Amino acid sequence: MTTASPTASSTASSAIRTIPVELAANAYPVVIGAGGLSRLGPLIRERGFKAGTKVLLVTNPVVMEHYGAAALASLEAADLAASALVIEAGEDQKTPATVAQIHDAAFARKLERGSLIVALGGGVVGDMAGFAAATWLRGIAVVQVPTTLLAMVDAAIGGKTGVNHPGGKNLIGAFHQPRLVLIDPITLATLPEREFRAGMAEVIKYGVIGDAGLFAQLEAAGPIDSIGAVGPELLQTLLERSAAAKAQVVAADEREGGLRAILNYGHTLGHVVETLCGYGTWLHGEAVAIGMAAAGAIAVEMGLWSGAEQARQLALIEAAGLPVRWPALEPQAVLACLQGDKKVRDCRVRFVLPTAIGSVQIRDDVTAEIVQLALAAA
Repeated sequence: MTTASPTASSTASSAIRTIPVELAANAYPVVIGAGGLSRLGPLIRERGFKAGTKVLLVTNPVVMEHYGAAALASLEAADLAASALVIEAGEDQKTPATVAQIHDAAFARKLERGSLIVALGGGVVGDMAGFAAATWLRGIAVVQVPTTLLAMVDAAIGGKTGVNHPGGKNLIGAFHQPRLVLIDPITLATLPEREFRAGMAEVIKYGVIGDAGLFAQLEAAGPIDSIGAVGPELLQTLLERSAAAKAQVVAADEREGGLRAILNYGHTLGHVVETLCGYGTWLHGEAVAIGMAAAGAIAVEMGLWSGAEQARQLALIEAAGLPVRWPALEPQAVLACLQGDKKVRDCRVRFVLPTAIGSVQIRDDVTAEIVQLALAAA
């Protein structure tokens, strides 16, 4: 998979990268740059929103404490009528009830069809605010301002929104593309190390599914389990390459009719881990890491790739400080949970399986016996 080249511009304080998500309708930019949060208001105005537009900023308590004032100040300086809603945003809060809180705020603050919701936070805030925007007045605009590595490289880009159901992750949702994605790497300075490591799972995913060069670059970097270990240059590279990879796949397959399914590498089995272990036991990225290790084990079992390639994948996941061992889950419960996955077609689970570093296949011929053997090995 060849990624699109980002375009560059500059401001007095920092370089800004703009990566286009080139959809036939509703194209939008992903803007990456240190200090970019201060440009939130002007960037929204550049997207065609007029002075006086009502803006509901949705965030969580921790992000509000660190970055809420700066975001609101930028919105207000751009003559946008902004107010904030602070919600709890753990994975266990990603429910229709929490989305209803956003709907209630939209009603109380009289948001109109020309109004805007801004999601400031991680993937959970982005998913819920995006889903609320998709369903308020049959759809109003949303801007994504991710503050976690996982959201920056994956969740904020592509228009997938939704919440969890007791039977499975993200079963309730809608495709609703943002008008803008603004990534400010400075916001990662306050991100807990565990959350940073969880985001690295999605970066490793991009290396396995289509960017062998990125995978090799991460291997050569040594430990990549903290923002300090990664360093600013590699961080900028992985933000740009991950965003460009996601943008290219989304542009080719906006609603996951085919190619986009490769972005689910590690997620099918990762969602099983989250569901059966209980939301919040594992962070999403940690579950994806376990899911990638398990998918690699299935690929070895099926002869799709070698034990040496699986060992490289496991070593890189561990270099990011992420788990690789499959938890002790009842096999029949695993198989039943897989049947509830969103990607099941004609009762056949569709797995994304690696064939080489930088290449994957979508397979629906993985038997229950192979799954059980591979997970026992993992």
